[in-house]
Amino acid sequence: MNVIYPLAVPKGRRLCCEVCDAPAERVCGACTVTYYCGVVHQRADWGSIHEKICQLLIPLRTSMPFYNSEEERQHGLQQLQQRQKHLIELCYTVAQKYIFEGKHEDAVPAALHSLRFRMNVHGLSSVELVPAYLLLAEASLGLGRVVQAEEYLSQAQWTVLKSTECSYAIHSLLHRNLGLLYMAKENYEEARYHLANDIYFASCAFGTEHIRASGGYFHLANIFNGLKKLDLADTLYTKVSEIWNKYLNDHYQVLSQARIQQIDLLGKRFETDTGLDEAQEAEAIQILTSILNIRESTSNKAPQKTIFVLKILFMLYFLMMNSSKAKEYALRALHLAKKQKLSVQEQNTIQDLLNLISVEEAQPIT
Repeated sequence: MNVIYPLAVPKGRRLCCEVCDAPAERVCGACTVTYYCGVVHQRADWGSIHEKICQLLIPLRTSMPFYNSEEERQHGLQQLQQRQKHLIELCYTVAQKYIFEGKHEDAVPAALHSLRFRMNVHGLSSVELVPAYLLLAEASLGLGRVVQAEEYLSQAQWTVLKSTECSYAIHSLLHRNLGLLYMAKENYEEARYHLANDIYFASCAFGTEHIRASGGYFHLANIFNGLKKLDLADTLYTKVSEIWNKYLNDHYQVLSQARIQQIDLLGKRFETDTGLDEAQEAEAIQILTSILNIRESTSNKAPQKTIFVLKILFMLYFLMMNSSKAKEYALRALHLAKKQKLSVQEQNTIQDLLNLISVEEAQPIT
C-alpha cells in the first residue's frame, strides 16, 4: 500500500476510495490502479475480493494501447468487455458465497465491484444492475442496516419498473429480498406475500421443483416456524429437502456410475461434481444445515426426517469431494438409525454410504 502524493495526481482528476467513494489517500502497491481512503478499507477490500482480482484490474483501468486499424481497436474493446463480464460474475459469485456463509461485511466490497462493472458494461439504468443491488441489500440486512437495505431495494425496484425486459429470475430475486426485508421488520404478512411471489417467478423461470425455487420455500418455512405454525413449516421444510434430495441424487447416481466405470476401465479415481457454483454450494449447506438443526430438535418424534436430511448432506459433501464431512453425516445418520431402532434395511442403506466413502478413500488419486 502506497501513499498518494497530491502533486503527482493530474489536475482535475478525483481519486476515490474503492469501498466508500470518499477522497482517496492510498493506492494499492500491487496493481497501482485501485485507491482507498485509508488502511481499514484497503484491508476490507483485499480480504473480500481484491486479492482475487488485483492483477485483472490493470488492463481495465489503464489507457488502451494505440491500434493500427479500426478492426484492431474493435477487437481490443471486445476483449475489454469480456474481461469486465468475467469480473461481474466472479465478484457476484464471491459476494453471494459470503452472504450464504454469514460473512456479510466481506460481501459488501465484492458486491460493489460487481455493481460498478455492471454499470460500465450495461449503463446506469439497465436491469442487469438489479442482482448487484439485491446483494448489497441482503448484505446490509445481515449487518442490521435496514435503512441502507431499503435504499438498495428501492433502486432495484425502480430499475425493474422502468425495464420492459425483466426476466422471471430477476423478479424472483427482487421479491425474495423484499421478503427478507419485511421479515427483518417483523411484518410477516408482507413478507409472506413477497416470498409467495418469489416462488411463483422462480417456478416460471426454472420449474416448481428446481433448486432455484427452494430458497423461497425455505424462507417461508422460517416465517411459519417463527410463528409456531409448525405443521406448515414442517411441510415446507420437507418440500425443500425433497428438492435438494432429487437434485443431488440425480448427480450422485450419474457420477457414481461414471466413477465405477472409470475405476473398472482405468483404475483411476473419478472426479465428482455437484453441478453448482461456489455460491450455490454455500446456499445448499446453509439451507440444509438449518433444516437439520430444526429436525434434530424434534428427532425423537420423527427420526426418519432427520436421517433424510443427513443423507442429503452426505451426498452434497460427497459430490463436493469432502470425504471427511460426508463420512461425518453418514455416521450421524447411522448412529440415529441404531438409537431409534429403525429397520435393518434403513441401517444397511446408510452403511452402504459409509462403504462408498471407504472405497473412495482407498482409491489412489492420479
